Amino acid sequence: MPTMSELEEARRALDAPLFADLAGDAQVSFEFFPPKTEKMEAQLWDAIQTLAPLGPRFVSVTYGAGGSTRERTHATVARIAKETSIPAAAHLTCVEATREEVDAIARAYWEAGVRHIVALRGDPPTLGEKYVEHPGGYRNAADLVAGLRRIAPFDISVAAYPECHPDSVDSQADIDNLKAKIDAGATRAISQFFFSPEAFFRFRDRAAAAGIEAEIVPGILPVSNVAQTRKFASACGAAIPSWMDRLFEGLDDQPAARQLVAATIAAELCRRLYAGGVRHFHFYTLNRAELAFAICHLLGLRAGKTALEKAA
Repeated sequence: MPTMSELEEARRALDAPLFADLAGDAQVSFEFFPPKTEKMEAQLWDAIQTLAPLGPRFVSVTYGAGGSTRERTHATVARIAKETSIPAAAHLTCVEATREEVDAIARAYWEAGVRHIVALRGDPPTLGEKYVEHPGGYRNAADLVAGLRRIAPFDISVAAYPECHPDSVDSQADIDNLKAKIDAGATRAISQFFFSPEAFFRFRDRAAAAGIEAEIVPGILPVSNVAQTRKFASACGAAIPSWMDRLFEGLDDQPAARQLVAATIAAELCRRLYAGGVRHFHFYTLNRAELAFAICHLLGLRAGKTALEKAA
């Protein structure tokens, strides 16, 4: 049940301008992917420079299907850990690797100063293929979490799916799987992106009813590329509402207008989540800062002292 403060906040969201004088008590984190080229490296670092003054709790770097970005992920995370004071989290998956190989990567992260792992089962190397456990590898994310716990006292985040994961039998299986990951030692869950606040709130309630007390952080994807978002959504079971599809019609050749529409949709989603008591948001940035920065600003966050230069 919502608390009185959440009900008051919900009423305020309806009665006042949506983003008027928010308390600035939201916390944020950001996800990036490892760059392939020098140009992409520069774009990534520009995004980090722009978002760092918002004081993120952490930033995470993804790990490609089948471990295809292993070296680039490690290099990116290590650079963030070395050159900034932002806690850096590295994604790690079970796909196409033995336990020994995964354990070696985890130890290398610990030695590089990385204390936070986003532990995932991972996707098959080819989109649409059925997931197959690697012989001698970790069976799933819960097994991986338990393995990481044996290596070092990592802070461990795992994935959650407000809308049924494509490989799950049903939504209860998703809840059971999340509980197994938390029970194995995960600190928090970060949700797959979604576009309906009700989907997140229903999932949060089901998780609480199952005895899951760990924090569940909503993952927010500001839509800058509709076709790309459809591809992502089909792979992870997220629903794109028909009204949202219609809002982007006719904007293929209007990038500035598309950005404004994308920011409006994502900001409204975040505001409704905030009214429901959410205070931490995780943004899938796709290595661009503008949309995430604008939404954070609307949520009451203001840029402070940069975290890019570590204290001497």
